[in-house]
Amino acid sequence: MSEVVTEIFGDAAGDGLSLEQRRWAMFTYLIGLAMSVLDGNIANTALPSIASQLGASPEASIWVVNAFLLAVAICVLPLSSLADIIGYKRVYQGGVALFTVASIGCSLPHSLTTLIMARVLQGVAAAGMWSISAAMMRYTYPKALLGRAVGLSGIVVFTSAAAGPSIASGILAIATWHWLFAINVPFGLLSLSLSERFLVAAPGTRHRWDLWSGLLNAATVTLLITAIEDVGTPGRERFIVAELIGAAILGTLLVRRQISLRNPMLAVDLFRKPIFRLAATASFCAFMGQGLAFVVLPFYFIDGLGVSQVRAGLLLTPWPLAAGVMSHFSGRLADRYPFWLLGTTGMTVMTGGLLLLGLAPAHPTTFQIVWRAAVGGAGFGFFGAPNNRALVANAPRLRAGGAGGISTMSRLMGQAIGIAVVAMIFGLTAHGQVTLHNSTFALLCGSAFTVLAAAVCFGSFRQPHLEPV
Repeated sequence: MSEVVTEIFGDAAGDGLSLEQRRWAMFTYLIGLAMSVLDGNIANTALPSIASQLGASPEASIWVVNAFLLAVAICVLPLSSLADIIGYKRVYQGGVALFTVASIGCSLPHSLTTLIMARVLQGVAAAGMWSISAAMMRYTYPKALLGRAVGLSGIVVFTSAAAGPSIASGILAIATWHWLFAINVPFGLLSLSLSERFLVAAPGTRHRWDLWSGLLNAATVTLLITAIEDVGTPGRERFIVAELIGAAILGTLLVRRQISLRNPMLAVDLFRKPIFRLAATASFCAFMGQGLAFVVLPFYFIDGLGVSQVRAGLLLTPWPLAAGVMSHFSGRLADRYPFWLLGTTGMTVMTGGLLLLGLAPAHPTTFQIVWRAAVGGAGFGFFGAPNNRALVANAPRLRAGGAGGISTMSRLMGQAIGIAVVAMIFGLTAHGQVTLHNSTFALLCGSAFTVLAAAVCFGSFRQPHLEPV
């Protein structure tokens, strides 16, 4: 019997898989993760081609991207709760299967409406794959190696994001935009087949999935994201206020309902642990800075410095590449050193990168931009793995789905608010025009968010770093 336990769970029963199974399990998961992250990025590059071929306006074609992101934001918490109930393996397999089918749908539409509907399904599927990340790591890796798992997934996320525009440009050079989605099909089928063999069928809590929590979450997130997207749009002030008030009311009802539940969908119970609470807050602040930077920098390069769109993409590439490299190293360090030390260091370096970009010479050389962007990305990557490890390790294994949902929501909402800050700055300065000065000011505002994230990380210095099983 002991041999069977060791073969399935590794050296410590219930504490990760054996080395061989661990490698195959992570390979299986990372295929789906890379596929979903790539698809979320390559669609941006293809928007002009999609709008032209389908006869849609640029404003309408934006919903090809927005529909995906909104579906992810709405569904990630409900699906993370479902992963706790029925086990992460089933949710992942359902997500991969739906993503594969939706990719076929995206490659076939003859109208913008059908493409947007297929993208909604892709967003729901991506939410399923992203929501189980914490549970995947908890059931695959021993606690002593969780940082390595987080670092490895960070490499995949950042390199996929960096490669997205290049892959999209390469495909569009030899084929139509439909193939951007069709290429997902073989990878989805491969991951689905491997998942049946190599992912552990982890037990679920089997508690009841709460419909009212799901509805309140959907309504709250929709109103909040809609309000954020309306920021900076002239004449929408009253709508923004109404949406924010509605989001606040529904959000309050959602939280109150979660407090009364034994197994809440929104994992408010996990916030009772100081380290988890601080890590989630730091993640939210860090992604505000990251979201702001990724929107500002293309404008800064193109409108502020006058470079071409192609060159602007190349100038931005060092950020995610440096983040991916540092994620690997910081993930390993996170297994040995405390979160406050690594997180504070990462956010301090990222702050320096944003300040260096914002205070760059009026006519910087390519090298002057590249190394500054790399500093910002390296700081963010150095922060990311320790932060995610703190969230994953400081939640009970049976609540890993809820921890993953909180992690993903902090990222999505932080990015959305960072983008809204950019829109507000551009809307309130230079008559709505993008200039070198307001781009620089936006980058300095981004550094304020990362300073706040560093302060939150440092605030965990006196907190005990106990990790529940």
